[in-house]
Amino acid sequence: MAIFNIKSVEIFIATWVGLLVIVVIGLVVALLALMGCPYWCITIIALLAFLLAVLLINHMKLQITASFHRALLHIEAIKLGDYNQISKPIFPVGCVDTFHQELKNLSQYLSNNKIHYDKHAFLVYQLIDQLNTPVLVFDKSDRLTYANSAFSALYNQPWQVYRNASQGFLGITKDQGNWAFRQKSPSWEIRHSRFLDNGEIHQLMVFINIEPVLNETQMNSWQQIVRVISHEINNSLTPVSSLAQSLVTHTEVPRDRMALELISQRCNHLQDFINRYSSLSRQMELMSTRVSVSDLTQRLKGLFPDMVLEVQVDLEWIWADSTFLEQVLINLIKNSREAGADRVILHSYRARGRACIDLTDNGRGFGNLKSAFVPLFTTKQDGHGIGLSFCRNIINQHRGSISLVNNAGPGVKVSISLPSINDPDSGTG
Repeated sequence: MAIFNIKSVEIFIATWVGLLVIVVIGLVVALLALMGCPYWCITIIALLAFLLAVLLINHMKLQITASFHRALLHIEAIKLGDYNQISKPIFPVGCVDTFHQELKNLSQYLSNNKIHYDKHAFLVYQLIDQLNTPVLVFDKSDRLTYANSAFSALYNQPWQVYRNASQGFLGITKDQGNWAFRQKSPSWEIRHSRFLDNGEIHQLMVFINIEPVLNETQMNSWQQIVRVISHEINNSLTPVSSLAQSLVTHTEVPRDRMALELISQRCNHLQDFINRYSSLSRQMELMSTRVSVSDLTQRLKGLFPDMVLEVQVDLEWIWADSTFLEQVLINLIKNSREAGADRVILHSYRARGRACIDLTDNGRGFGNLKSAFVPLFTTKQDGHGIGLSFCRNIINQHRGSISLVNNAGPGVKVSISLPSINDPDSGTG
């Protein structure tokens, strides 16, 4: 029967209490009839009893359902993250009070958990701000909500410019379960994780610059090649040079003497080239100290009086080996001059917690930037392809980085990044 399949507590109360009232009124009417009461009296009494029953049923229903409504408000507050709103039960004892007490305990439990998660989230954001590598945070809708200052190393602008940008807009895609740049940049590797913030799952992406590792692998390969070639060439040059010098003393024919002297000169030149190139294979003994940029640039101006060297010093002191750093800058300015530049701008400044030096010239720039640091690669007629490789080797041993980019107009910009003074990587402690 439908009466036994009621799904609403309101209808359940009204139905069963109504049936009980009807039965009671029926019994009262029957008793009054047996006692001989007039019909009109019985009718009035029955109507009054019915009205009173309706009022009692409605009051009972309101009292019972009010307990559920208060509980619903409490649950809604929990859903909204408000754990301080507590509903007071209408019935202070019994199962209703127990139900409300359990809701109160649930609020307290969730509040403690929220405090715990908030502390974790706060520590996560603090850690993100301390890292020198780019870290991006995305919400459940894959929108950028936070990033650290190193974000500009990826997009050359503060992260606030890209707030709420999608991962697709930022050029980040998921390929076979791994996150990567859409343009397949070989210099950055993306590590992905998740954490809870304000009750929502957030995605954490850490961008790791693997270019130093790639450069080190490439340099190790070239060093191995250099060692093998140097060994074989030296084994051949030594007896040839010795024999040529010996034969010069045993001949009086001018043409033969000139040929033997030329052979000896070329052997010495090749030997000198091998010795110079072997510098790429050596680990330098750096004597790092505080270097004054102003003093350094004054010496550079004296070495290149035929060039205009403009200096912008926004960072006066740099922690480096003064001799090697000066040699790197000499090589770079010399390259600018050989590329037709007559003006070089040197700018020292601090960026993202590191000491930076930019050299910008107005020369011809590079036709192939990807090969600029490759040993033995050169576009100069009398070049050896050693200078830039030497520069990168020196900067890498300072735990720094060096990069090249052609200007929008004429010339090229060389950017050097070194650990700052008191940076753990600088060795100053």
